[in-house]
Amino acid sequence: MATVNNLLLQKGKDVWSVQVHSTVRETLMLMAEKNIGAVLVMDDQKIVGIFSERDYARHASRRDSMLLDEHVHEFMTNAVYYVSPYETVEEVMALMTSKKIRHLPVMENERLVGLISIGDVVKQIMDDKETTILGLENYILGRDYSG
Repeated sequence: MATVNNLLLQKGKDVWSVQVHSTVRETLMLMAEKNIGAVLVMDDQKIVGIFSERDYARHASRRDSMLLDEHVHEFMTNAVYYVSPYETVEEVMALMTSKKIRHLPVMENERLVGLISIGDVVKQIMDDKETTILGLENYILGRDYSG
C-alpha cells in the first residue's frame, strides 16, 4: 500500500508559498509561473492558510470587483488539514473526499516536507490498481512475474 512518502519521492518535495501580506496579483503570478493550483500562505515559517484557484473564483464571483492588489490572506482558506508521510494514499483520499479539499501539506515532526494534490493521489491509486491487475493477470495465466 502506497504512502504519502511514496508520492513525495515520485513528485518531489517542492512547496510553493507566499507570505501572508502578499497580494493576490503576486500569488496568481507565482501560481501561473509554476503551473500550480494552490500555494501555502505563510506568516514567517508558520502555515496560516492555503490559497487556491477555487478560493480566487469563489471570492471573485461574490464581488462587483476584486482588486488584485488586495492581500491574499483576505481570500485564503484558513482551515488547513495536514497529513504525515506515513499515511496511506487511501487514508489521504478519504480525508480529501470528506473535507472536499484538493491540496494537503505534508508535515513530519512539525516540519513542512511537501504538498500533495488530489491529482497526485488519484495517479498513485491508478498506478497501484494497474500493478495489482497486471499481477493477477500474470498469476491467472501462469506467467512468470516479479511481484
